[in-house]
Amino acid sequence: MQLNTEMVKLRRQHKGWTQQQLAEIADLSLRTVQRIETTGLASNESCSALCAVLELNRAELLATALAPPAPGAKRARLPYLPMSAVFLLGLVLGAVISSLSGA
Repeated sequence: MQLNTEMVKLRRQHKGWTQQQLAEIADLSLRTVQRIETTGLASNESCSALCAVLELNRAELLATALAPPAPGAKRARLPYLPMSAVFLLGLVLGAVISSLSGA
């Protein structure tokens, strides 16, 4: 799942914890905390542990659809337009262009 990296960092810093301290308190490895703060990628279990120790609910910790992706995170591909929609668009554009040109 994708977490809001800035929220994790801000809450950790607000509590005055290092990444190592957060890892120990949340019973996670230091590498896991580093990865979450860098990429935002976390397992369900890691998300639950962070929510508990950072005193956040999941909605506050999850990255929103409007937030920019974390550096290094994989970008989702846009779905392709179905061929029927492309064909229909071509017909409409063809009719518009034809009516404008007086043909």
